[in-house]
Amino acid sequence: MITSQQLVEACLERITETDAGIGAWVHLDAESALAQAREMDDLRRKGRTLGSLHGVPVGLKDIFDVKDMPTECGSPARKGTIAEIDCPVTAKLREAGAVIMGKTVTTEFAFLNPADTSNPHNHAHTPGGSSSGSAAAVAAGHVPLAIGSQTNGSTVRPASFCGIFGFKPTRGMISRTGVLQTSVTLDQVGVFGRSLEDVSALVDALSGYDPRDPASLPRPLPSAAAGLARQPLVEPDLVWLDMPFHDRLTDEARSGLEDILAELGDRVERMEAPKSVAALVDHQKTVHEYEIAHHLADDFDRHWDVISDTLKPVVERGRGYSDAQYAEALSMVAGAEDYFEEFFHDYDGVIAPSAAGEAPLKTDGTGDPVFCTVWTTAGLPALNLPLLSGSAGLPIGVQLIGSGEQDDRLMTTAQWLVSSLATSE
Repeated sequence: MITSQQLVEACLERITETDAGIGAWVHLDAESALAQAREMDDLRRKGRTLGSLHGVPVGLKDIFDVKDMPTECGSPARKGTIAEIDCPVTAKLREAGAVIMGKTVTTEFAFLNPADTSNPHNHAHTPGGSSSGSAAAVAAGHVPLAIGSQTNGSTVRPASFCGIFGFKPTRGMISRTGVLQTSVTLDQVGVFGRSLEDVSALVDALSGYDPRDPASLPRPLPSAAAGLARQPLVEPDLVWLDMPFHDRLTDEARSGLEDILAELGDRVERMEAPKSVAALVDHQKTVHEYEIAHHLADDFDRHWDVISDTLKPVVERGRGYSDAQYAEALSMVAGAEDYFEEFFHDYDGVIAPSAAGEAPLKTDGTGDPVFCTVWTTAGLPALNLPLLSGSAGLPIGVQLIGSGEQDDRLMTTAQWLVSSLATSE
């Protein structure tokens, strides 16, 4: 059996070999990682294991506090900031036995201004954002698991571009305390891995109520991993919602998705999304921009000269919204949660694009997050499934969305879908 030390050494060797061209890591603590690995091996030899992630290397997006490591949030405004304590996500990783490797690159304040991280499949292309380094690190084989976040499309989209599994669970399942807050309404934790088993186990390890987080769910939810152990009693009922922004799909992404829908046949119902659902894209923009301008006001006031030209207009728009406009947008977000709670009485999952197509060139940004916006805004669990590829040889993901607080059911549906499509090939 491979030891944790051997696994960490292999990860460090892979990082040394490839990260100069990828740039996934902003802070790597090899000495600490090896010490943690040796400790995990020693515990195992004594017949003790800490949890489901015992001895497994993990990277964290550089917006999560890890004691004695920098948390610089991709911005010069936070340069030199050192975390004094672990955030709950980090603490739960340690409780589960994970080995903390270091911090992965994030875009500036987890927004759209690109970092210099490259897609492992082609270094001229973006890995997506804002969880750029976490997605790239898993895709490059630097670590088997990584932590990211999603306020719009920052987990599902990078997972799509990098050809890995990305899972954003139900809003409130995982604590956001000690994590950069750009939007108290929309910020959510996401994870990356190379299998459904990996991402579901990671989410289960991180889940739990935190009274310090206003969105935290006070009731325990079924294990996501337990959903993988179940076979659906009947074939799941799936739906595709036509959205106004689907005209932004590339031809090959559209063709690949149409092929999947054709394979699934009458197991997928197609319908036009209600206008109120499609309008969530605008409401998300209002809420996100208003909240980032207010949550990070001190950073912007004190360090405006180092804020990027990409982020400055966002802040200015956020400051320009009236409280009434913000309140109206919040009301629409709450209404979406109610709508989808009833909607999923009839369906097990929504099939949707994860992104517009293959990863764009780095010079063209981190990609359009709009294909994730509705689901993130409604707080629904969403998965990227790496099922397609494009003409440039880059991955194209398929998104599967489930009912809120039923992440186990989403995993059951995802396993069925992946198996069904593999069988039909």
